[in-house]
Amino acid sequence: MKTTGVVRKLDELGRITLPIELRRSLDLDVKDGLEISVQDNCIILRKAETADIFNGSTEDLIEYEGRKVSRESIRRLAKIAGMTIVEEK
Repeated sequence: MKTTGVVRKLDELGRITLPIELRRSLDLDVKDGLEISVQDNCIILRKAETADIFNGSTEDLIEYEGRKVSRESIRRLAKIAGMTIVEEK
C-alpha cells in the first residue's frame, strides 16, 4: 500500500476531504460512489463501479430509469417473458 503523506482530520460528522490531486488521479467526481471496506486496521476506499442490478456484471451496461442493466440480463428477462429479441446491427 502506498501512502500519500497527507493527513486530514475528521470533522464533527466524521467526514474527511480527499485532496484534489487524489480525486483527479482516481477519476473521482462529485456524487461518485465510494465503496468502504476494512482490512486489518485499514479503511479502504474504492470508486464504486456501476453494475447490473440483477447479476452484478460491469460489462455491456445500459441505463434504464437510473439503474444499470446488462444486455445479457435483458435477453434473459425477454426469454422469461416469452419475447424474442431482434438485435439491430
